[in-house]
Amino acid sequence: QVELAESGGGLAPPGGSLRLSCAAPKSVRSIYTMGWYRQAPGKQREQVAAVTAGNTDYADSVKGRFTISRDYTENTVDLQMNSLKPEDTAVYYCHVRVVVHGELMQSFDYWGQGTQVTVSS
Repeated sequence: QVELAESGGGLAPPGGSLRLSCAAPKSVRSIYTMGWYRQAPGKQREQVAAVTAGNTDYADSVKGRFTISRDYTENTVDLQMNSLKPEDTAVYYCHVRVVVHGELMQSFDYWGQGTQVTVSS
């Protein structure tokens, strides 16, 4: 299995900032997507932000507040979270999609263990 190392979660006040980081092993090749999902209690898991083929995507709820960045050399992805709101409170999961092109295309998804983000005064 591929283990994704997550860090940066914690407690922040409303309006504060946190930076989440995720690292895939450097031995992992053909990473197509790196991003972050989150799940709040009683809610479905939702995609927060992702980098795919050099492009970024954001959930409407975080646009203008969160910034995702990927380091292709280090196999890492960061999520800078600014102007945090209480509704951002959730467990955040790093997500990596590997796509291998051989005789047939194969896709594999890997998930971090989750890191808690709590926004509260």
